[in-house]
Amino acid sequence: MKLSPRDAARYFAKPESQRTGLLIYGADAMRVALKRQQLIAALIGPAGEEEMRLTRLSAGDLRKDPALLNDAIKAQGFFPGARVAFLEDAADSIAKAVGTALADWQMGDAQLIVTAGALPARSTLRKLFESHPNAYAVGIYDDPPGRDEIDALLRAAGLTRIDGDAATDIAALARELDPGDFRQTLEKLSLFKFGDDSPVTSAQVEACAPASQEAALDDVLHIVAESRQAEIGPVLDRLQGQGIQPVGLCIAATRHFRTLHAAAADPGGPAAGLARVRPPVFGPRRDRMARQAQAWGLHKLEDAVRLLIDTDLQLRSAGQSAPAMALMERALIRLAMMGAR
Repeated sequence: MKLSPRDAARYFAKPESQRTGLLIYGADAMRVALKRQQLIAALIGPAGEEEMRLTRLSAGDLRKDPALLNDAIKAQGFFPGARVAFLEDAADSIAKAVGTALADWQMGDAQLIVTAGALPARSTLRKLFESHPNAYAVGIYDDPPGRDEIDALLRAAGLTRIDGDAATDIAALARELDPGDFRQTLEKLSLFKFGDDSPVTSAQVEACAPASQEAALDDVLHIVAESRQAEIGPVLDRLQGQGIQPVGLCIAATRHFRTLHAAAADPGGPAAGLARVRPPVFGPRRDRMARQAQAWGLHKLEDAVRLLIDTDLQLRSAGQSAPAMALMERALIRLAMMGAR
């Protein structure tokens, strides 16, 4: 039987032990693996593998000996409790062996959990599970997790008290990060909040979120956007010592001012505009950029983006004779003076 994505989320959290099995397939191996881990943990518990109630098989094992899967399903262990026979990297080439195991399954046998890559609708393996009266097939796609799934992950991480802005930031992270990175971020946030019963704040989410590639450039970008031109030179010297290239700095500055322009142009105001940008902007940095967008205004930000595009063209020009970092420093000073007007 097919399992819809909404029903699948509930089933992975609380599976039925009397089912013959489940096929999990999808193009993203990480997403498939995370769902498989969740399902098996819910079926056999945290001690299941130690108690030898989990048998792992690969498609390669089954090609050498098709009877291995049926043996794994029928085998009885020393410890009581549900058992799972897990087959990974399955494909249509071993569908016959899987079909035999499904047909021979009886109540009390180990539940068969099969993972596979992307399978077309005509896949023999998919049809085996979709047509079986006591087995499920579920496709895992690249859709971001829904509200219910995010809430379940937060509860699993022990994060039950979250303020409104932090909840918005976590939802934005769920859309931007792949599932593995998102779970790691929640685990990091859980450790960050260990022993702290106060609600999770937006600043704490920002502190635990994966650092962007532009993190090292934030200081100079904020200095320019806040018209503190006297501080530009020393910060640029430090960045140059860290190996930051002028073209990379120009790209980061252009991205920053385009983000401010999008925020200033939003009908709901800068804060609403920043809430829509991708990648997301978090916590104090979001508030800071909202103030910058408000101070600059739409028309000055258009001029700023135009200046940065012209600078980028000069930096990439083959005939450019001036030192690249000096050219970039001049552009940043002009921007800071433009914002102060």
